[in-house]
Amino acid sequence: MNGIKAVGFDLFNTLITVEPHALHHAVNVLSGSLQEEGIAVELETFRNAHRQAALQHITETRRDGRETHNRFWISMALKQLGCEVEPDDPRIARAIEVYFAAFLGFCHLIPGTEAMLGTLKDRYPLGLLSNFTHPPAARAILDGLGITSFFDVVLISGEVGYCKPHAYVFQLLVEGLGVEARELLYVGDDPEPDIDGACSVGIQPVWTTYVRDRSLPLAPGVATEQLASPFCTVPRISSWDDLLLLLGVATEN
Repeated sequence: MNGIKAVGFDLFNTLITVEPHALHHAVNVLSGSLQEEGIAVELETFRNAHRQAALQHITETRRDGRETHNRFWISMALKQLGCEVEPDDPRIARAIEVYFAAFLGFCHLIPGTEAMLGTLKDRYPLGLLSNFTHPPAARAILDGLGITSFFDVVLISGEVGYCKPHAYVFQLLVEGLGVEARELLYVGDDPEPDIDGACSVGIQPVWTTYVRDRSLPLAPGVATEQLASPFCTVPRISSWDDLLLLLGVATEN
């Protein structure tokens, strides 16, 4: 692709996959932590209330682009169950740390990701832009998988206050990488936030369907519905070799 001076990436289902039972396990751990803190919750009842609260907050996020946080979901779920616990309660904060600690071990790099990033790092500034409510956990994932150092810019929605597809987060990525929007190629898997969001601000997106094409489970979440395809017409890749070929980068045999 001509004119590309920097490359950005999404995280989940783009650079990494997550084992399908990760969310179930993490919610079990979350519930157990709350119980240990003296907050009486029954696992399945809490699981259902937590999911509904998360869906409500995420729906609001989609309307205005402002990122939400797990502490609000947990507080709402507990209040629905008759436990008046506020979002800033330290018991919730401790439970969230336990929840994400349980989640981290289920994250894995897509094969070849480290080599691909190393190849591109020699040629382009690289950025990461991820929708993630709890930034310390996102950064722990990057550190644990050994890929933090590849990125010149790391933007987590929970830190900047807005999430994809809001134009603000893409503009931050462009500015952080020191290029014009048209000079940035952004690779992501989710049509609305990643592809259509990038298109809307003049970034050149690439749609990666590695996970879909191999029938792998999507990274677990409370809202995994996706469009069948992006609204804008963009290149589609199914491997890192496809991306390198698209960029005209030769690979060693």
